Amino acid sequence: MHIAVLGGGVVGVTAAYELQKDGHQITLIEKNAAVGTETSWGNAGMIAPGHSFTWSSPKAPMIMLKSLVMRDQSIRFKPQADLRQWLWCLRFLGQCTAERSAANTARKYAIASYSQKILHETVRDVGMAYGKVDRGILYFYRTQERFDAGARHMQIMARLGHTIEVLDRAQVLALEPALQSVGDRIAGGIYCPTDESGSCHAFTTALAAHLVANGAEIRTGEKVLSLTASGDRVTSVTTDKGTLQADAFVMALGNESPNLSRTIGEPLPIWPIKGYSLTIPVGNNPAPPTVGSVDEENLVAITRFDDMVRVTATAEIAGYSTTHTSSDFAFMGSVVRELYPEGMDHDRAQMWAGLRPMTPTNLPVIGRRKHANLWYDTGHGHIGWTMSHGSARILADDVAGRTPALSLAAVNDS
Repeated sequence: MHIAVLGGGVVGVTAAYELQKDGHQITLIEKNAAVGTETSWGNAGMIAPGHSFTWSSPKAPMIMLKSLVMRDQSIRFKPQADLRQWLWCLRFLGQCTAERSAANTARKYAIASYSQKILHETVRDVGMAYGKVDRGILYFYRTQERFDAGARHMQIMARLGHTIEVLDRAQVLALEPALQSVGDRIAGGIYCPTDESGSCHAFTTALAAHLVANGAEIRTGEKVLSLTASGDRVTSVTTDKGTLQADAFVMALGNESPNLSRTIGEPLPIWPIKGYSLTIPVGNNPAPPTVGSVDEENLVAITRFDDMVRVTATAEIAGYSTTHTSSDFAFMGSVVRELYPEGMDHDRAQMWAGLRPMTPTNLPVIGRRKHANLWYDTGHGHIGWTMSHGSARILADDVAGRTPALSLAAVNDS
């Protein structure tokens, strides 16, 4: 079967890979000059089932309200003159009960942990270099009160089956010696030894090369404009370079998915959540980070891969703009400079802002809706790379008529 995959981020490329493994002819369309150059380029680079907590939690409404006057909140709400944003926020707030948050976290963790297993299979079968670091991820706390609360909170992940270790200050510093200069400001940490990190962009690029080597067509620099449907089937996709017909279609366009789906009368509950990152070269500095970490006091994530460090922070519920100024990065820059004063070339940091395609539940949209030959694989939010591999396998199983390891009802936004 000829399948057109729309979108060349990590979600689209992994979907194309799983479909190609099943023997399908793949045409992938990506608007940018290369795959993996938007959210897949500047994300935190973590494969982190241990970070599967939903953002739609009982604490989120007050955080959003405070953000209207305080810029230091982890979730910032910037009202837009767009009804879609307000409707999305109402649905998001509806998921912020303790019951819904717990259920969605469990579902999200199920996808993430399954996805990590599929990632390992893919790496084993394809073989690729992407700066992988498999030393786990450390979540550290600066006060005893927050540390105690964090340890209690992480028991949710332990009950779901994730391996966690509670570390005191000495154990944190033994695990990550690069934090020695701020050791007196760390109370302790939670360590998830099975989590990992690497360059999502390098992974996506390498997997795309594998697709092409095995017969897929990847059309870059081509923007998808609309879909044409007849009855319950999509017949073609129109781009700025013409029309493509296929037997089936996969929508993996992230933030652009709801705009495209509206061309065939199908609304999607996705809104872009803006995030910021710094990419900083290690250079000749003697004490770079060696373990992926999250400063839980400041909600700043730090990931090392190859000769660079990725620093990420902030979830901003605004619009589709990715514009930014140096002031947007001042706080996270000061945090990473404090933590790793001899860890990287701080003055050579590259600034980036991008959009995470988020649903109100924080769960992706996978599978068919009202069109028999159109599958969705989109809306993966803040752990898109973590969930992409499992989503791709679930999607391919559904296309093939097989029963997925995780049911569509269990993994979908609802």
